[in-house]
Amino acid sequence: MSDPLNHSYYAATAHEWQPHADIEGDLECDVAVIGGGFTGLSAALACAERGFSTILIERERIGFGASGRNGGQLIPGLRWTASEIEAQFGRERADALFDLCWRNNRVQARIAKHGIDCDLKTGHLEAAWTPKDFDAMRREADYLATRFDYETDIIAKAAMGSHIASPLYHGGVYDAHAGHFHPLNYAIGLAKAADKAGVRILEGQRASWNHEGNDSKLSVGKSKIDARYVINATDSWIGDVEPDLGRYTVPIMNYNIATAPLANADALLPSDAAVADSRFVLNYFRLSADKRLIFGGGERYSQTPPRDIAAFVRPFMAEVFPQIADAKIDYGWGGAVAVTMNRLPHIGRRGSMFFAHGFSGHGALVTTLAGELIAEAMAGTAERFDVLAELPAQPFPGGKWLRRPLATLGLIYYALKDRIG
Repeated sequence: MSDPLNHSYYAATAHEWQPHADIEGDLECDVAVIGGGFTGLSAALACAERGFSTILIERERIGFGASGRNGGQLIPGLRWTASEIEAQFGRERADALFDLCWRNNRVQARIAKHGIDCDLKTGHLEAAWTPKDFDAMRREADYLATRFDYETDIIAKAAMGSHIASPLYHGGVYDAHAGHFHPLNYAIGLAKAADKAGVRILEGQRASWNHEGNDSKLSVGKSKIDARYVINATDSWIGDVEPDLGRYTVPIMNYNIATAPLANADALLPSDAAVADSRFVLNYFRLSADKRLIFGGGERYSQTPPRDIAAFVRPFMAEVFPQIADAKIDYGWGGAVAVTMNRLPHIGRRGSMFFAHGFSGHGALVTTLAGELIAEAMAGTAERFDVLAELPAQPFPGGKWLRRPLATLGLIYYALKDRIG
């Protein structure tokens, strides 16, 4: 399918992946996974490793959604800070969530185990947009160090030049546990590992799901798949498969550009860390392996993309890096990010169906973990799965027709606070 939003650097530099044949006849399996992004791929791979016969169905192609289009930033944790989590949920749950979401880097483990070539690099800088933001970052860094023995580097404004050649920011926090990568090549690497483990991968196939008692029935074209369990890993499209789950997220359109290779790339980001700033509508950027600046900036609450994505994102890049304001832009792309009311992921089980979605722009690491925990729970050990499944979730108000407009008004309010704050 032609995709005007995916003229991406990632698609242009993706490793070879051979699409799989169409489905023929009816099939049976232990586990049917719907969605070929990080969550679905990691779940399918982990299920196969545990001996489950597994089929993965992807409507488009592997990594088609946010997994193959995101900024490539590997940031430990969740959208809430660790101190916010402890304040809300208490010490015991904070310990469990921290162990899972900060210390448990399953992406790095999968890359090492399967030899996935995806330009993995170390380091992430959170850059403070205001002095108030920097004060909050310092307090959180001190909390992480004393409470969890998790060390980060506090970077004063005067020392920011060691990481970023921009005068905009008032300091930051550098996390050596974090990093960045080529997300589509990671997805393709997971797909190859899953294929090798025995997962049958069906691309270009639209799945419809219904359940009768404890049985899950999938229709794929004229074929039926009789599965003991279904894993719904479709994120922004989850409501197409299970309408009720669609009430828990709204899609936010996000856009990225990649410049031509830059002669001064290392001077822009001397530590080669990925960077995200502290605004609600944040800028996030990093260098690719071939020295392009990959930059994401701005959000749109309409599903209609800008006519010229490069022209839409360029002003945000020029504000951060005026020295490359006129740099040639080779690629511009976009996609939907599924956002929950509280910006925490929505993970759980309904009968024989497991689901995970709503990672709210912070999913490059935790999606792999979520997929593996689903497989773990399916195999009979649900303690760690329950840590994430017990995170609070509520549907957006407004019903089918008003949910998105009401959510948009709230998001615009916070975007305006960025501009005046």
